[in-house]
Amino acid sequence: MNFLRNLLAAIIGCLMAFGIVFVMFVVLISLLGSDEETVSVKGDSVLELQLQLPIADYVGNGDASPFSSLFDESQGLDEILKAISVAKTDDRIKGISINNNFMLAGLAQTQAIRKALQEFKSGGKFIYTYADFYTQKDYYLASVADSIFINPVGVLDFKGLSSEVLFYKDLQEKTGVKMEVIRHGKYKSAVEPYLENEMSEANRTQIQELIQSLWNSMVADISTGRGISETNLNVIADTLGGRSPAYAKKSGLLDGIVFYDEYEQKLSKALAISNDEDINYISLDDYAVYSNKKELKSSTDKIAIIYAQGEILYGEGGPDYIGQGIINKALIKAREDKNVKAVVLRVDSPGGSALTSDIIWREVELTKQEKPVVVSMGNVAASGGYYIAAGADKIFAEPTTITGSIGVFGTVPNISELANDIGVNAEQVGTNLNSVDYSLFEPMSAAFRNQVQESIEHTYTTFLERVAQGRSISVVQADSLAQGRVWSGVDAKRIGLVDELGTLEDAIVAAADMAELDTYSIRKYPKYKSGFERFMEDLEGASVGLKAKVISDEIGEENYQILKDLKSGMEQKGIQAKMPFTLNIK
Repeated sequence: MNFLRNLLAAIIGCLMAFGIVFVMFVVLISLLGSDEETVSVKGDSVLELQLQLPIADYVGNGDASPFSSLFDESQGLDEILKAISVAKTDDRIKGISINNNFMLAGLAQTQAIRKALQEFKSGGKFIYTYADFYTQKDYYLASVADSIFINPVGVLDFKGLSSEVLFYKDLQEKTGVKMEVIRHGKYKSAVEPYLENEMSEANRTQIQELIQSLWNSMVADISTGRGISETNLNVIADTLGGRSPAYAKKSGLLDGIVFYDEYEQKLSKALAISNDEDINYISLDDYAVYSNKKELKSSTDKIAIIYAQGEILYGEGGPDYIGQGIINKALIKAREDKNVKAVVLRVDSPGGSALTSDIIWREVELTKQEKPVVVSMGNVAASGGYYIAAGADKIFAEPTTITGSIGVFGTVPNISELANDIGVNAEQVGTNLNSVDYSLFEPMSAAFRNQVQESIEHTYTTFLERVAQGRSISVVQADSLAQGRVWSGVDAKRIGLVDELGTLEDAIVAAADMAELDTYSIRKYPKYKSGFERFMEDLEGASVGLKAKVISDEIGEENYQILKDLKSGMEQKGIQAKMPFTLNIK
């Protein structure tokens, strides 16, 4: 029996080893052959835009292999925009087909892609779009197209934006597991989910004004794209005038209700070919391999783009979170490179560690002394995300950027009630008056709370001073714009938290002007490991991702989000300059 068991184990081990060797061999061949010639772009081609992976501002692994998409967990916004830009002047690309997206992107990213498509269309090429189901974000992107089509039994969602915030006070009381909250006195909405069961009027007002501003930006763009007045678009949303394909077409949201084969006939007509001829599609992934090798601008003078994306945590950092290690190294490299004449810091972050934010802020200040620093804000640049941006020479935001949230708080997990219920008692012994640490098994003492409160107040004051210095206003003025209030990019410009509304490209042009450059090329930082390298290096990480997916599938996405929020709160360390709550806009 043992012999058979060992034999079976040996066979399985050999098969697994063979599989790994085979995968590595295929990857090696792919990497060796991944040059421009491997991508065949035929004449009269249609670039097929399918955006079905989560979109990050920057993937940054430099892996242009078509095989890399098997291991990548996201698409880079920078690569998407460049592919569209290159396609505009590529005579082989006659148009773009946007087909069945379910966009996993923020509003600012969607808006940036939409603007790039608008520029593409200005070159005289067509854009058609087809879907079985349009989410509001999908439709917002589609509204730039010349013609919009839907499946006869498809669905179009167009009803306005809403936001949901989860509250945990009852859950804490029922479980005996709670978050002890210490905050600046005026920073009221920051930690409501832990303290209340319902939203305060002040918080409701600020969220209402925020999503209204975002919706207004979307409606203005859709109005231009579809030739429908903003008033009528809001009437359509209020009356659910797009709830069926027939209603949506009658309302002017759509151009046609067709099956996919009929949609392809319309593409054939736009290409001036017969319906019997095959359409030369090229996928965005394949075309990106080609476009990534194209230098749109060439010069020895460089503008460095440094991407800071994700939550701000103390440490090295990586593709999914901002750490002082990797960001500061990038700032130092850009600062010390004589060919780099200006720096653009692209921020997409809800904030996080106040300490890390200040460390990065200091490196931005040092860089600014040597060369111009311009900030471009993505989907979110709030709290710590705004902290690291505040000192820049100039700040750009998209109209749909969420920013502000200038404030700090601390949350400390406490399970003393649960411990009491289950019969656990903690005893500590120390040498000095304050040597005994805080215990999550005991109620928080007044002395410890006062100590943390003092740190909170000091950090908040420092944050205000950084904002006041960067925006050339008084601390009192900074405080009036702070207190945890979140703003859209449009409102942030109105109150002076940002200088201009514009894209990353607009920020780059501004940086070039400040550096007095007529010609320049782009250098991107930081460089991350490719998806395949991360896969081979960290199989445990892959299993963690798989475990997360299994849990999410079992308990549902919304319940899994609750679990993630609670876990994040329990794991927070130090004082937080962070978005006060998870703002789920849909």
